[in-house]
Amino acid sequence: QVQLVESGGGLVQPGGSLRLSCAASGRIFSINAMGWYRQAPGKQRELVASITSGDTTDYADSVKGRFTISRDNAKNTVYLQMNNLKPEDTAVYLCNAEGLILLSFRPFKVWGQGTLVTVSS
Repeated sequence: QVQLVESGGGLVQPGGSLRLSCAASGRIFSINAMGWYRQAPGKQRELVASITSGDTTDYADSVKGRFTISRDNAKNTVYLQMNNLKPEDTAVYLCNAEGLILLSFRPFKVWGQGTLVTVSS
């Protein structure tokens, strides 16, 4: 009933920047929080950044000062501005959203399919 569409991944050189977007659509009454996670082969999925409806943000220590998460509530979209990218940032980045389904008010938590970010010279 709710879907996420991610975009913005690609190949970038170390020190470069990318901007990821994640748009939620479907039977959405409200979104409480959205976030970005990443997963590399052989590694655990980790939280990169999250933002709540009250604009509370949280970042992984490894990206603080380099990444910025923001949202556009009218578009049900969350963004991740990634600056000064490092090779260790290479991973599949996945968007997550949680909230309530329209009319039924049933809670939901959904994941996007992921977008690949490769940082290499």
